[in-house]
Amino acid sequence: MKQQLIQPVLTGPTVELRPLQKEDAAQLVQAAADGDLWNLKVTVIPGPDSVDKYIGIALEGREQGTVMPYVIIRRDTGQIVGSTRFWKVDLANRKMEIGHTWLGSSIQRSGINTEAKYLLLTHAFETMQAIRVQFTTDELNEKSRAAILRIGAKQEGIVRHERIMPDGRKRNSVRFSIIDTEWNDVKAMLEQKMAR
Repeated sequence: MKQQLIQPVLTGPTVELRPLQKEDAAQLVQAAADGDLWNLKVTVIPGPDSVDKYIGIALEGREQGTVMPYVIIRRDTGQIVGSTRFWKVDLANRKMEIGHTWLGSSIQRSGINTEAKYLLLTHAFETMQAIRVQFTTDELNEKSRAAILRIGAKQEGIVRHERIMPDGRKRNSVRFSIIDTEWNDVKAMLEQKMAR
């Protein structure tokens, strides 16, 4: 039986996370053009030739009840500046992964990622009653690894040859998590960061 996922808009002071729609394709490509992010070898970010497939896979996952894809919107401009999602959603075991997160180059380290993660984690632990939220990134992606640690996740280990990248490279992935008993401390730390 298919799981029923309710995917609300998540709104913070500067960021809105809105469910991804097919119509977001052009703005997603525009956001990814800020740094030509589709050329990165350590992640998969949609470009002009791949955005329709990227959105299609996300929406198919939502239909199957395992993915909640979002666009990240700057509230002051109304512009889409990136994307993120819950995926590997397992309601029976109350766990999920936050991933496929990217922001245009000029937005990185601006506080938008911290607020977006805060909104997602709050929804996961307080509304969906998650006991575990995990994150996975390429072993070679130092920026992503540092960002995940900055939001309070704990590194669990390296998963060898976890996936094959578009260029054929066998990727080792680093797995991180936050569990329910850590959420109050992580939440307080993120709120301090956002108040600065």
